[in-house]
Amino acid sequence: MNRFHDRRVLVTGAASGIGQATALRLLAEGGHVVAADIAEDGLAVTRARAEESGAADRLHTLVIDIGTEDSVIEGVRRAVDTLGGLDVLVNAAGILRASHTHETPLDLWNRIVTVNLTGTFLMVREALPALLATGNGVIVNFGSTSATFAHPYMAAYAASKGGIQSFTHALALEYGKQGLRAVAVAPGSVKSGITDNTGSYLPEDTDWSLFAKLSPILPTDQESGGAPMAGPESVAGVIAMLASGDGAFVTGTEIRIDGGTHA
Repeated sequence: MNRFHDRRVLVTGAASGIGQATALRLLAEGGHVVAADIAEDGLAVTRARAEESGAADRLHTLVIDIGTEDSVIEGVRRAVDTLGGLDVLVNAAGILRASHTHETPLDLWNRIVTVNLTGTFLMVREALPALLATGNGVIVNFGSTSATFAHPYMAAYAASKGGIQSFTHALALEYGKQGLRAVAVAPGSVKSGITDNTGSYLPEDTDWSLFAKLSPILPTDQESGGAPMAGPESVAGVIAMLASGDGAFVTGTEIRIDGGTHA
């Protein structure tokens, strides 16, 4: 497939996990991609993988801290200038921290909301003029199954992801007549940098029985923290569909990708 021939794409969180898998998938389908992240070392890995596939000539890497307004303003400007415009924005960057809600300090709550929700807003705000200029721009935001289904010890994360899903609906309505589509994906039971590190964030007295409902019903070939998971490519493929012409009539909704964990 070559669904992204001459399509210009900016992917955040592209140094690892689902963001990296998405950048590589869109490159494989002919896209010109700016892979952005705060982690330079991870971006080097993304580039190395693109070189292995022969697509590195269409990849540009860029350091952006989505939790800092100035970094987003400058980063999006550089990405648009590098690509000569922008057709697709994929907001995969985010963080997860876990704690008992009654023990969560305000600075931790604010940090999670700032990076996940405000960071997504800032990326969208700065990218919108370029996306609207194309007449068929696409925004893919990252919600989570935690926005709709209970995930223990993750209240701040869940709230931030719920906000992203609501924000996506608002964008779809506000800009739909200008040809823009806005969709959210809601991954669950998918291996990523976040899932690999979740165990280190959980409280020492974690009640593991609360995680009993968080297992996929479909067979998987990977795991994270001992839990069955699908690979990040499972989400990247859905994003490729949504952001391409195959998703031309999909907007203002979220797509749950969890192997039936919440069926």
